[in-house]
Amino acid sequence: MQALLQLEGDPKVPVLYHVERIRTGASFSVRAVKAVQHGKAIFICQASFQQMQPSPLQHQFSMPSVPPPEDLLDHEALIDQYLRDPNLHKKYRVGLNRVAAQEVPIEIKVVNPPTLTQLQALEPKQMFWVRARGYIGEGDIKMHCCVAAYISDYAFLGTALLPHQSKYKVNFMASLDHSMWFHAPFRADHWMLYECESPWAGGSRGLVHGRLWRRDGVLAVTCAQEGVIRLKPQVSESKL
Repeated sequence: MQALLQLEGDPKVPVLYHVERIRTGASFSVRAVKAVQHGKAIFICQASFQQMQPSPLQHQFSMPSVPPPEDLLDHEALIDQYLRDPNLHKKYRVGLNRVAAQEVPIEIKVVNPPTLTQLQALEPKQMFWVRARGYIGEGDIKMHCCVAAYISDYAFLGTALLPHQSKYKVNFMASLDHSMWFHAPFRADHWMLYECESPWAGGSRGLVHGRLWRRDGVLAVTCAQEGVIRLKPQVSESKL
């Protein structure tokens, strides 16, 4: 699945979906979808579907070795721990308070959260355990794919900001395209490890890659996203 255009929608207005059959084959099918509000396209995506087929061609990377989610602080507790530290710089405190005020329908547990000193020089990499809040059930795999699509967008593009956040703040950031490949069945209401990295950024754009791993080590989903990121320098506080 590849999303090519993503604009802000209006939750008070119905969405009109236009679906075009690009290809319908015995094994693979492709559909183009355009979502329209107020006469304008707010979302365009191309979705590919495949009939399940056995194949001897199978391999995958190995899942990173990380602590289990039960041994880690949840996102709220981790933010509270940062905010209680009197040495936390004001620029981080403002951002963390903003994050803490958001209601997010997913649970998050950061792997190897950085210390205050490490915040000044982070690599463009991060990992966290994620799952939907509440119970979804086995049900239709399509529902779990929809939830995974939401999960995949959380803090994903922000991976490209990590090495720069001590000197710059975001002036504007938006997705240009977002692709997902679904490899194996999974439960979005079970813990999955989200491994994110940004191999490149430049020209006011950032590229990020991501992998969603099941707890049993199976690679369930691969993601890629490019976005526009415009920064402005952090304003130094006067010492006068």
